[in-house]
Amino acid sequence: MMNRILIGSVALALLLFSFTWSGLFGSKVDYNAEVKPILNKHCMGCHGGVKKAGDVSFLFEHEMLEPGKSGKIPVVRGDADASEMIRRILTDDPDEKMPKNGTPLNDDEVDILKKWINEGAEWETHWSYKRIEKPDVPSTKNVWNLFGLLNQQESNWPKNEIDHFVLQKVKENDLSVSPEADKATLIRRVSLDLTGLPPTEKEVEAFQNDQSENAYEKVVDRLLKSPAYGEKWTSMWMDLARYADTKGYESDGGRSMWRYRDYVVKSFNDDKPFDQFTIEQLAGDLLPKGKDHFPKEENMIATGYHRNTMTNNEGGTDDEEFRNAALIDRVNTTWEVWQGTTFACIQCHSHPYDPIPHEDYFKYMAYFNNTRDEDVWDEWPKLRFYKGEDSARVERVKAWTLQNNPKQIEEVTQFMKVMEPKINAHNFIKGDQSTVLLISYYGVKDKGNARIPGVNLSGVGNVVMNISTRAENAVLTLHLDKLDGPVLSQIKIPVRDTVLIAPIVKTSGKHDVYLSLDSPKAPEEWVRITWMSFQKELPGAGKPEYEQIVADYATLLTHSPESMPVVWEGKDDFARKTNVFIRGNWMVKGAEVKPGVPQLLAPMPKDYTNDRLGLAKWIVNRENALTGRVIVNRFWEQLFGKGIVETVEDFGSQGSEPTHKELLNWLAVKFIEEDQWSVKKLLKTIVMSATYRQSSKTDKDKLEKDPYNIWISRGPRVRLSAEQVRDQALACAGLISKKMYGPGVMPAQPDKIWQSPYSGEKWTLSEGEDRYRRGVYTYWKRTAPYPSMVTFDAPSREFCQSRRILTNTPLQALVTLNDPVYLEAAEKLASNMQKRGKTPEQQLTEGYRMLTFQPIEKKNLNVLIKVYNEALDVYRKKPMDADSILAYGSKKSAELAALTISANVMLNLDNVVTKE
Repeated sequence: MMNRILIGSVALALLLFSFTWSGLFGSKVDYNAEVKPILNKHCMGCHGGVKKAGDVSFLFEHEMLEPGKSGKIPVVRGDADASEMIRRILTDDPDEKMPKNGTPLNDDEVDILKKWINEGAEWETHWSYKRIEKPDVPSTKNVWNLFGLLNQQESNWPKNEIDHFVLQKVKENDLSVSPEADKATLIRRVSLDLTGLPPTEKEVEAFQNDQSENAYEKVVDRLLKSPAYGEKWTSMWMDLARYADTKGYESDGGRSMWRYRDYVVKSFNDDKPFDQFTIEQLAGDLLPKGKDHFPKEENMIATGYHRNTMTNNEGGTDDEEFRNAALIDRVNTTWEVWQGTTFACIQCHSHPYDPIPHEDYFKYMAYFNNTRDEDVWDEWPKLRFYKGEDSARVERVKAWTLQNNPKQIEEVTQFMKVMEPKINAHNFIKGDQSTVLLISYYGVKDKGNARIPGVNLSGVGNVVMNISTRAENAVLTLHLDKLDGPVLSQIKIPVRDTVLIAPIVKTSGKHDVYLSLDSPKAPEEWVRITWMSFQKELPGAGKPEYEQIVADYATLLTHSPESMPVVWEGKDDFARKTNVFIRGNWMVKGAEVKPGVPQLLAPMPKDYTNDRLGLAKWIVNRENALTGRVIVNRFWEQLFGKGIVETVEDFGSQGSEPTHKELLNWLAVKFIEEDQWSVKKLLKTIVMSATYRQSSKTDKDKLEKDPYNIWISRGPRVRLSAEQVRDQALACAGLISKKMYGPGVMPAQPDKIWQSPYSGEKWTLSEGEDRYRRGVYTYWKRTAPYPSMVTFDAPSREFCQSRRILTNTPLQALVTLNDPVYLEAAEKLASNMQKRGKTPEQQLTEGYRMLTFQPIEKKNLNVLIKVYNEALDVYRKKPMDADSILAYGSKKSAELAALTISANVMLNLDNVVTKE
């Protein structure tokens, strides 16, 4: 008894002391929480990154302390009355009053600014740009609750550290946590979250019957091992990677990128560490070479991440303009996905709200500026996948090269794999009788010519080129330095599309190479050149097998095996200079810049190479303030429907403040240091928490205090994603295919969605189980995405999209009630329901349970019975109508048709398309 009295006395004393201390001394103004929002709201529009009216800016610390155009200092530390900022805010002179033509500051805002200046105008880095430090986990047992004695139920609620952080905020906001969801709801929730699919009836039954303490953990572990896990999380990543099966823009032709999608599926299923996953995608081509003297195929495929950018094949477009458009997209996407920063703002001017100068954009862009893609029609460079006899040819050429000159093996292998480096013919400077063919390539007629500038001919023994014509006896001549200069090579052009290898007179140094065409027999026929490559001749000349090896090499390059666009770094003569774009205009070049990372964040470690590989390593370096926070927040948002920072794409000063900052930091540090970037461990930590397991049911009090569940005092209740709505319908009907990987499929969709006037491509309905494959495998055309998914808020994927803003529109009901996929699922579901019960009541009760794993309420059942009876009456009177609704199975009856209509209604119910 005495101990309890003593504990209570200590607690009371501490409480009184805390009130006295805060009353006597108050608290200093918090720059990030109080001052920065005022500056962003009222000042930055004229005095920030976009404008510096009167030579005054509040974007950088040193700028606010420097005299403006008037000679007066905006902020005089320690003296608000001497600060020009305060004088201008308070003046009644309309010509001087600030903000100019804007809403005046209110008294509280003025007081905050004055107090901040008088306290020394302390400048502070925004919280998200500071190094992540692991906070202490709040305790539920402390002096304030008598070490857990006052509320034991609440003290015992946490299941892991997450819950301690959440419980603290719940209590601060006068809320209480919710009990754990029932088992059926919980397994449906976690199954949909981890695999994107609902559980099977057997899985639900097994979980409900498992009374062991770790029953739920066993479910989580099983789901994390499921192949469906990788497919679910790949759907999220495809939005970030702006993945599509087409090139985009006007003509939007096909593109073979499915191997990149499969790489992501496998990476998630293998639980590839997220830092490795990052490095492979951003710089897989720069990683160490394997035994075949070339980067690992997996690493090359990974670079498809930044080849998902669009290519403009419209005639008359400037390839360099759209190369720069793709380059800018890569910079912006990298920052949005990994750094959660609106870096796109900086391409035209310094960031208007965060201290990142304009030049930093182009320093960062310099890391990406050497990639060899140039917006050409064929989308080079592409990784080539040789099969059959071509694969044997590759091995013969490699073995020959190793035998005769091992030093040449890397460059020979590289050219066979990605056909780089080469000069794309759109870089030729056209002369007489010349034009552009096939959007990007050089065409020349008889007596025509062109100049190829700045070719390094040192060590060159062959010219390799892709050329085609219908002109007979045409001869192409290459000259050194001028059109009538020394002849380097004279080449007879065959009447076909081929890759030629021709000897070239040896010289050294950089030269302009001129070409001229002599085609007297067919002077009006075009000769098309798509690319040229000046190379060393293959080693071993003069040996008996040499001509066959050269023929094998040319044959390989002529053939068009399966391939996919990849990133490849241009080096030496193929490296580019990077300049600042004045006001973001790619045609107006400013100062040249070298690769570099923003000074706002940790510097690039000295032992990192200053290239794309070094950049990728810097992004996932422990000292990087943003990556861990941003990635953890992404996965949290997928589970709870809202991130700890709601603006998952913007962690800057204009983004949302984190609701649980300490929790975010704790998760980020754990993810990096303890979990070693394991996404599966991160997800398991989150879904094992009591926070995640809470029931989503609520009451009037919670809805009034926290309508959007910001403080997570109840479980998540979120509408399923576009892919999940469709996949669930197929799964519950027993239709879904487990087939994985391969090219995109074309399941049923309404007619006349595709309009492809350029290519004539058509939506060809997939056959067999391909019709029922998961949404992640659906063929994605940017100008006409799969319509039911777009209706459920999927993006077109022309650009990176960090989060899907969920909508609730009548079109969504029209999709689930009329789309052929849902009609077939309803028919199959109805057929299964018939087997589960003899009466309509039993069948409908079973159907509802098959979809939700919950018993149906009597009032809801009555509505469904009414729907069934009305439909049955119609189909009995008009049997032909029943046949039309039953379009997918062999059985036809009025009863099945009526049950199909009822099943279709159930697929549209809110608690079916929602994760409870």
